Amino acid sequence: MKSYSGFRFGVVAALALSGPALYGIAAFAPAANAKDPNGLEPEESDTATIEAPQAGWFYVRGGWEVDGTAIYDGKSGKMKGIVASSQLSDMAIDPAGKYYYISETIWSKGNRGTRQDMVSVYDSQTLKLVTEIPIPSRILVDERKQNFVLSADGRWGFIYSFSPAQAVNVVDLAKRKFVKTVELPGCAALIPNPGVGFSALCSDGTMATVTDPAGKAAITHGPAFFAASDDPIFENFAYDKAKNTAIFVSYTGLVYTAKMGASPEVSAPFSLQEAAGYAPAVTKPLSVAWYPGSRQPAAYNAASGELFVLMHMGEYWSHKAFGDEIWVLDVAARKVVRRLALKEPVGHIEVTQQAEPLIFVNDEKSEGMILDGRTGEELHRIETAGSGVISVASGS
Repeated sequence: MKSYSGFRFGVVAALALSGPALYGIAAFAPAANAKDPNGLEPEESDTATIEAPQAGWFYVRGGWEVDGTAIYDGKSGKMKGIVASSQLSDMAIDPAGKYYYISETIWSKGNRGTRQDMVSVYDSQTLKLVTEIPIPSRILVDERKQNFVLSADGRWGFIYSFSPAQAVNVVDLAKRKFVKTVELPGCAALIPNPGVGFSALCSDGTMATVTDPAGKAAITHGPAFFAASDDPIFENFAYDKAKNTAIFVSYTGLVYTAKMGASPEVSAPFSLQEAAGYAPAVTKPLSVAWYPGSRQPAAYNAASGELFVLMHMGEYWSHKAFGDEIWVLDVAARKVVRRLALKEPVGHIEVTQQAEPLIFVNDEKSEGMILDGRTGEELHRIETAGSGVISVASGS
């Protein structure tokens, strides 16, 4: 089924095509006593609302040079609305479902002028701006889900910064104020760590853990478990909230799991290719095999314990290549249980957190596809859906 509800730039078109779609602004309504010269009655318009975040919704960034994060209902394929996120911004969803948080940077004159860094808070049902929380400067990149993470209770926001040194801005989202900046040299890719603070991956192969980030902010490092110069880990990794476990995939297809806590415990890795019945992939040049890749290479369904990984036939350092297949890995059993062929290569993948999951994939042309998580059957195709990263509520 082809849907045109992905038309992102015409608010009126979005309203017409997808029912109660929103962009955080009200439509214009004519004066009550206005008369049309052709005798037509004036239209009446109001502001619609949508539900709080749903388990079957996908949030799709417009892409590298496109504003807005579109909300799609996975079941119908229709757009529900657009959160007004600016270019090079990062989004986090309130665990309680009341707000959408956007960490963003704008300039007073568009592409120049006074720089303003902030967390913009939007009501999840009206999509109207609630407030802005000024913060120190943040890193200006796209395609990274782990630049902005929240505490499990939704009170604290942790925003990665690189200005000029690597650090994390801590924001009290309940009191709507910036608290402090925690310097974290050599580390990035933030990981939620409930009851502790947050953790991050570091260039020396360790994981840093920041305890009490709004207070004393004590930093510890565990032992090195990967070699960033030999076989790096993809930055867009998965996180299982129920098990408090992070799941990482390396460029060669090694899979690591980390039980989060004050001293996170990282498992010995296993080969994704071996889990599918192949020899492990290697770093040796010209060694052709199935490798993970793309911009957002993996998504996790906590209900089934399955990791959905975009795979392509290539060689080491082909990690930017888009995926031709989705390999579904039972993480606990260390076995690939399904392989889903794709009609065309895609660059991002996300999966809903339902017992019967839906998959959303997209490509650099902004073509979006919603697939059955069990069979890979295409359920909806959405033109101009957005070419950026994809998120789900209470997801990976």
